[in-house]
Amino acid sequence: MPGGCVDSPVVTNEPPTPPALDDAPGVADPQDDADLPGGPARRRGPLRAGERVQITDTKGRLYTVVLTHDGFFQSQRGSFRHSELIGRPDGSVVTTATGHQVLALRPLLSDYVLSMPRGAAVVYPKDAGQIVQMGDIFPGARVVEAGVGSGGLSMSLLSAVGERGHLLSVERREDFADIAVGNVESWFGGPHPAWEVRAGDLADVLPGAVEPGSVDRIVLDMLAPWDNLAVAADALAPGGVLIAYVATTTQLSRFVEDARTSEQFTEPRAWESMVRTWHLEGLSVRPDHRMIGHTGFLVTTRRLAPGTTPPQRTRRPAKGAYAPDGEWAPEDVGERSISDKKVRRVRRDIHRRSVMEETGMASQPGPATTTEPAGPATTTEPAGPVTTTEPAGPATTTEQVGPGGTAAPVGPARSAATLATPEEPDDRA
Repeated sequence: MPGGCVDSPVVTNEPPTPPALDDAPGVADPQDDADLPGGPARRRGPLRAGERVQITDTKGRLYTVVLTHDGFFQSQRGSFRHSELIGRPDGSVVTTATGHQVLALRPLLSDYVLSMPRGAAVVYPKDAGQIVQMGDIFPGARVVEAGVGSGGLSMSLLSAVGERGHLLSVERREDFADIAVGNVESWFGGPHPAWEVRAGDLADVLPGAVEPGSVDRIVLDMLAPWDNLAVAADALAPGGVLIAYVATTTQLSRFVEDARTSEQFTEPRAWESMVRTWHLEGLSVRPDHRMIGHTGFLVTTRRLAPGTTPPQRTRRPAKGAYAPDGEWAPEDVGERSISDKKVRRVRRDIHRRSVMEETGMASQPGPATTTEPAGPATTTEPAGPVTTTEPAGPATTTEQVGPGGTAAPVGPARSAATLATPEEPDDRA
């Protein structure tokens, strides 16, 4: 402009200031994390009362305890009060009364599955990870799980589908379903919004629970999964994945042959996995002597489009070893029956743990007890002059009536103690 000057932009070599992490696109508000089940709010920050921690001693032994204000930990390496850990950051080291050091960490999901109360056997983490990956369990998926057991696989499936997905878990035994609900809610800090549990047979529950062709993935963890091929085919969407977890080769063969005979699924694919850890000490690097070998077989197949038949196979399939209508019992595949006494004990343990997590206290106040005065003596002594009278001495022991009507000496309260038993090292995936 004549007679004037034009301001030119200032050019600098300084890079632009990046936006704050909370303001960056795609980053959720940290306040929303508190509403996520098992989200960052429960896995970050200092250790809190009612929270589960895993203790590791210098020998590598693992102990899982729930922190309480009045509790203390005791093992072969000494003891310490829970209050020494409450308020400290995750990954802290504590020195016991005997001078030994132990490490405290929040357990991972794989640690929790192997240490939680069990009614039925759990799906090992190495198998649960492959089910999620090879079954392509994606966020928002509609998944059906048959055979919830103790809830180990349910937690992996819920973590994969997220809040916007849906997991329907069907369990034949109501007591097993109660144990699974207690374990899952303890891990996520409450009921998961995407989880639904129903008791009954899959063939009876599934048709009334979902619309035909509306399920993305189905996981069968049961004794005879081939009995539910028809109902699974009706519920699965075209291209949906069917996964079976079986323990023996006879179950594997029967399921594969029946899936082929139905002509509603693609060619099944089966495999197993074995995990072997390594010893690492200086130049002494070698495989560990113990490993997690065979736990089960995984079989995957996909639903064909309605009215479609699979391509003709180039080789003739072998016939099944069992009659089509044969009935299987748990003893046929070497399964051990679970006693009702063990199931009741596990349910009591889960209830007690939930109370400790809510209150942060290991000892709970009980109802007040009253002692009735002793009545008159019923014994009759022979008449005669009293020759000597001995003064009553101080009581040497004080007894109280224990369970079953037996008398036990009164000692210091130990309800707040955690008598820890190390977990088996070969149970870790």
